[in-house]
Amino acid sequence: MAKDKKKKGAEPTPQELEALKDSGTPRMKTKFEDEVRPKIAEKFGVTNPMAMPELEKIVININMGRHLDGTKIPGNIRETILDTLTKISGQKPIMIVAKKSVSNFKVRAGYETAAMVTMRRERMWHFLDRLINLTAPRIKDFRGLNDKSFDQQGNYSVGLTEQGVFPEINMAEVNFTHGMNINFGFSRSSPELSRFVLGELGMPFKKPEDN
Repeated sequence: MAKDKKKKGAEPTPQELEALKDSGTPRMKTKFEDEVRPKIAEKFGVTNPMAMPELEKIVININMGRHLDGTKIPGNIRETILDTLTKISGQKPIMIVAKKSVSNFKVRAGYETAAMVTMRRERMWHFLDRLINLTAPRIKDFRGLNDKSFDQQGNYSVGLTEQGVFPEINMAEVNFTHGMNINFGFSRSSPELSRFVLGELGMPFKKPEDN
């Protein structure tokens, strides 16, 4: 008997998502343009394309200040964090230096305290696809992401406690566990609009009864 064809709307396999990295238009971008935009117009009355909320960038930030040894971050820790960002984003991260000294957090002005990577356009959409369909289900005891972490401009922030939830990371090859903050930067948006956009794209927010 021939194998059943894949059902319409079924989630892609890891192999299919991997193949999407180098394909044409990201499917998340296509979904936003073809499905989410019309729903925004219907639900919120936003019909002018120039007034539509847009996901502009995704920024991943890893704070390393607590690992400072004198004025430097130990090489093995620095290397692990930079390697994590490179693998999960597909681009080279940058180091951030502190502008002010904060003794309570062992932060000294002028010294490296964090690593960051900013994704835009196709790479951003591909990362969002993998985050929703591969990474989130791997979070231990996962019950959904907090849907309250929006600022007044509609930007959303979520924190992860360990890098091992990303399938690109082999925890057997790293020397320590670290977390990260992921920020979704929107333009022309609000908390309600951004929550709607991410929800329609498949972001696994907590169900109302779990809040």
